[in-house]
Amino acid sequence: MYKVKDLDLLDRYISIHNLENIFSGYIRENLEVLFYDEKELIVKEGEEITHLMFFVEGKAKIYMTLRNGRVLLLDFYKELDTMGDLELVTNDVATCNVETIEPCICIGIPIKFLKNNYEKDINLMNFLSSALAKKLKRSSKNSTINLLYPLENRVASYIISIGINKESKSFKFDETLMIISELLGASYRHLLRTLNKLCEKGILYKEEDYYIILDYHKLEELSADIYR
Repeated sequence: MYKVKDLDLLDRYISIHNLENIFSGYIRENLEVLFYDEKELIVKEGEEITHLMFFVEGKAKIYMTLRNGRVLLLDFYKELDTMGDLELVTNDVATCNVETIEPCICIGIPIKFLKNNYEKDINLMNFLSSALAKKLKRSSKNSTINLLYPLENRVASYIISIGINKESKSFKFDETLMIISELLGASYRHLLRTLNKLCEKGILYKEEDYYIILDYHKLEELSADIYR
């Protein structure tokens, strides 16, 4: 990660995402632009959050480590999602990992500065309250889906959520299938059988160490808006 205080770049992202009313003058003076590389950990669970962040470009996945050592996928962050809001309010360390799927850019405000100031700013408080409510709703939905939806649906949504779109003809998983199976709360064998099933249905085609999407429409239908 590296950060800059580039006023022109800040003004550009603030304008693109209509954030003019969120940052009052004294907050705007403390804004930074944060850059993260692909597959970089923005936050590690158990560590202190240094910035309240507003995603303005890119996508990241959120997962947590369970007491038995396994990991579980919780959500994806994309443009205008916030990170660090919960920790700011509760004054706690991070409870999950946030890892970039692609290069990400965030507008950041140092937590140390905000702790003594954010409660005075009604616009920022309203925005954070709304963001927390949306994440709670999304988290409840995703938790239910992880329990009740078949793995086939979750795999389809995971493929789309990691950035695969209609124009993509082939893709390669960045992680091993073992890691993906843990993220999706399944066994390695179950995941392998599910991918083979998608191939049998003519949705995917396995070619050496990557997959070719044969029918994006069916893949999208199976995804059922999970993790999005």
